[in-house]
Amino acid sequence: MRAQTIIRFSTVLTVILLIVSGIGLTVGLIRLLVFQFNGASQNSFAAVIRIPTQKSVAESKPYIPIKGELISGTGISSSISGTWSNFRGDRHDAIYAETVKLKKEITNKKPTQLWGLPLGEGFAGAAVRNGRVYLLDYDMEHFRDALRCLSLDDGKEIWQFSYPVRVKKNHGMSRTVPSVTDKYCVSLGPKCHVLCVDAITGTEKWFIDLQHDYGTTEPEWYAGQCPLIVPSPNHSGSDHSKTVSDAVVLAPAGPEVLLMMVDCATGKEIWRTPNPLGWTMTHSSIIPMDLEGRKTFVYFGKGGVVGVDALDGKILWSTTDWQIEIATCPSPVILPDNRIFCCGGYLSGSVMLQIVADSSQRGGYKSTTLYRLKDAQFGSEQQTPIFFDNHLFGIRQRDKEFVCLDLDGHVVWHSGAKGRFGSGPYILADGMFLILDDNGKLTACSASITNYQMLFELEVLEGHGCWAPMAMVDGRLLLRDQLFMICLDLREHE
Repeated sequence: MRAQTIIRFSTVLTVILLIVSGIGLTVGLIRLLVFQFNGASQNSFAAVIRIPTQKSVAESKPYIPIKGELISGTGISSSISGTWSNFRGDRHDAIYAETVKLKKEITNKKPTQLWGLPLGEGFAGAAVRNGRVYLLDYDMEHFRDALRCLSLDDGKEIWQFSYPVRVKKNHGMSRTVPSVTDKYCVSLGPKCHVLCVDAITGTEKWFIDLQHDYGTTEPEWYAGQCPLIVPSPNHSGSDHSKTVSDAVVLAPAGPEVLLMMVDCATGKEIWRTPNPLGWTMTHSSIIPMDLEGRKTFVYFGKGGVVGVDALDGKILWSTTDWQIEIATCPSPVILPDNRIFCCGGYLSGSVMLQIVADSSQRGGYKSTTLYRLKDAQFGSEQQTPIFFDNHLFGIRQRDKEFVCLDLDGHVVWHSGAKGRFGSGPYILADGMFLILDDNGKLTACSASITNYQMLFELEVLEGHGCWAPMAMVDGRLLLRDQLFMICLDLREHE
């Protein structure tokens, strides 16, 4: 009798669990179908909606501080000059400004691949400084984030600093670009670990666990925010133009701290921005903005856009006119006249903001919305558009075409059905856009504001998911797919 009762109870419990899980599955499917239907109804080239996998609830275990390990390699720093020190380069605009001339057409002789390197699965791009390539990789065999320093000449490893962290496959692992100066290199890992090392030796300076120390909520598909090293403000006197050291700006977006500045030498906070509205971390990165001679930082949080004073982190303005429900990936594009272009995927389209003086408060600012574009006009799920020659250029997620917009939001030209690039990255170099599609084809087109002019196409990678930001120094182009990085020599005269 006891056994029959247990069987009946087990059967009832199983039925209940099946019903509950069925309801959850049905809700998920309905949500997906709504997104798909809305997209398809607006345009036949509806974007495929990626829904993040549900995170498991973390077990309540005592926190154990993470310890890293430094390993020296055989690589030697290159003598090649030039820098690409951050996400989107030194000026945060994805524009290669060196004078080295590049190939404008490909005939019988293809560009030379200088070296190639297998990587852990991900979308992390490289930074370059003093002949060294800095890359945050993931060691899939030993379950470790690995900050790697490579020679620009041949890709050989100079040193590697790694620390243990379990990262499951979820559309790739690592996906951020380190920030590097002559003294320091700072990385932000997929599970929100911030590491600062000596840029030359790889020796650890400090380590911050944003989830543990600041209550950061890990974004969908892991962290995508790239750290930003800037000169630290001088608080010792009235002349704020002087600097005392390097500092890194981060957005923990925890319950109490939205943004903060940390001294690279000590790891101590210089200032923090409060988070009264409870915004959480996105994949977007912090971008500097000169606001009428005042140095500020702009950040897309999950909840809105904020501008803070670079001197003390004080909030100067904020708006909820731009926010994305699922994932905010592109970063702010800073434009003339205190304008900011905001774009995203998942049918969110674009918004043009303008920061203006707020007469209601002395020395204050506010955000106004100049116009809004529907997804069919322009939206970008992955990449940040490039501002050049008073126009905006980027891949429109709806149909995967490369698009030129004027600053009033009008489409000037688009690449057409033969020019579709998926969600790949792009940079501007020597008068042409270099665009990498999802499957490793590199396309060059003229940086024209009148029409789309394709210059050459070249198969450079064999993998897929080629979404990592590119970097270029002295005509050497660094690009990757999910599992392999290459250095391509695009100089006109080798």
